Amino acid sequence: MPFDGLVTKSIVTELHSCVLNGKITKILEPTKNEIVLGIYANGKNYAIAICIDSNEYRIHLTTHFKPNPLNAPNFCMFLRKHIMGYRIKNIYTLGLERLITIELEGYNELNDLSTKKLIIELMGKHSNIILINENDIILDSLRHLDTSSNSNRDILPAHPYMVPLNEKQDILTLKDFYEFRDKLLSHPSADLTHMLVNRFTGFSIPSCSYILKILNISSASFSDDDLENLYQFLKQFITSILQNSSRIVPITNERGKMDYCMDFTSKDSNLSNNFFLDDFYFEKEETINFTNYRNGVLKLILNTLSKYKVRLKNINQKLEECSHKDDYQLYGELISANLYRFSKDDIYSSIVLENYYDQNSLIEIKLNKTISLYQNMQQFFKKYRKLKNASEIVAKQKNETNQELSYLESIVFELENCKNIQDLNDIYTEISQNPIFELPISKKKKTNKKEKDMPSRPREYIIDNYTFFIGRNNLQNDYLTTKLANKTDLWFHTKDIHGSHVILKTNHQTLEEIPENIIITAAQLAAYYSKASLSSNVPVDYCYVKYVKKPSGSKPGMVIYSNNKTINVTPSDILSFIKSNV
Repeated sequence: MPFDGLVTKSIVTELHSCVLNGKITKILEPTKNEIVLGIYANGKNYAIAICIDSNEYRIHLTTHFKPNPLNAPNFCMFLRKHIMGYRIKNIYTLGLERLITIELEGYNELNDLSTKKLIIELMGKHSNIILINENDIILDSLRHLDTSSNSNRDILPAHPYMVPLNEKQDILTLKDFYEFRDKLLSHPSADLTHMLVNRFTGFSIPSCSYILKILNISSASFSDDDLENLYQFLKQFITSILQNSSRIVPITNERGKMDYCMDFTSKDSNLSNNFFLDDFYFEKEETINFTNYRNGVLKLILNTLSKYKVRLKNINQKLEECSHKDDYQLYGELISANLYRFSKDDIYSSIVLENYYDQNSLIEIKLNKTISLYQNMQQFFKKYRKLKNASEIVAKQKNETNQELSYLESIVFELENCKNIQDLNDIYTEISQNPIFELPISKKKKTNKKEKDMPSRPREYIIDNYTFFIGRNNLQNDYLTTKLANKTDLWFHTKDIHGSHVILKTNHQTLEEIPENIIITAAQLAAYYSKASLSSNVPVDYCYVKYVKKPSGSKPGMVIYSNNKTINVTPSDILSFIKSNV
């Protein structure tokens, strides 16, 4: 649901009840579109977040704080100079408009009593935060706008402040139902929803649709009785907002995503709307940041993966060429053995010789007719030696490339199963230490200067007094296997399938002493946290940790092991346990 006039009115009504006469103690600008006012009122500290992002504009109390730049931006410094220490004498909206006024009173540099207004306009791409003086002259604004930027007025310092033009009407100013009906039907449009949005302030299409749904009124076909019921309902509901007794509740929208709307039947508030929206937008922003972060890292991995696949294709083509090296040796030997039969300097396009390696069967050898037969023989031997040396080098390159591809696919698996920013930080830390990735310069600098983050914790489950640890990424897999686990603990991993390392703490019990169901559970966890999580009958290898070795110089998460056993399990058998222990 958009942050429409109804939501704005509800939020500001709550703010009025808690920050009135409060003193501004902090002013922060964590992002280019956001200002946070620290308020001390009635013995409590509050923080009002004001965001003018064109897609997420809003105002509400907040308990979620973002890091601030080392040097405060210009507008933040300007506000600190002009309104720090001022008290909030009033906070209100212009009817049901998304236009909030905070009236401030305090003492200026000359110690004279001064009044100012902080205007918050929540109007999409033209949203703004504007400070004006007692004469309604603009002192400054977060965004400077003029008529050349598709704005119908100037928002510039020293210009008079003008309220945005709006031809819509406040429903509470109507005398009665008949005036409501006449206004609504003055310019009939496609449906009732759009007529409400276009005629009256405060409404958005989602809120109108929700109201009509509650009242069981068709947007396309309605009667006078329907309109009268609608009018009475809207008056009562808006009155409840003014009395601070409305509530915002979570819903799932038509696209299946979390959203919110006004609960038109609730009679409870107590700042719940402010803190609900604070949590809602915090979680939404976290989700967006997480998704963008993960997609950025994934794009980097997939680009590198694509390059290595091209490299492997070229290597295979080279190996195919090298596979004919013995043919060139044979041609050279046969020409050498038969050279006495020909004039050394004669030129031929091809010759037919007996292949004494194949029961003297005839073989036709095509030659370079621009050079002599003897020179052709030399070229065949030279090409053989070149391909023989190349085949050894290329075979080594193929092995290294396959290892890199396997490593890259393991990171893709980690990203697909990543659940939070900390897990992503661990993965980014891992790839930032690997020269095969072409990291952006800004990211490299950030990585070098950044303080070392605390690593995220591996997954941990306790079943029948047995503890299981599961790595979330390659760095954790290495940590679990080489540092956390004892040599007598058991190590589990899907056979030839990318997945997490699983450690079963044995408490110094032998394999024979551990119950079979515990072994099966550990194997199921290894299968579930692998690329085979949706498969059945998945093979899982397991052995004592002492038989798991990490070769020097190997990639994170790469190990070799021996003395292992294999068990086949179905990952879905452990699903209900995992869901109940998230």
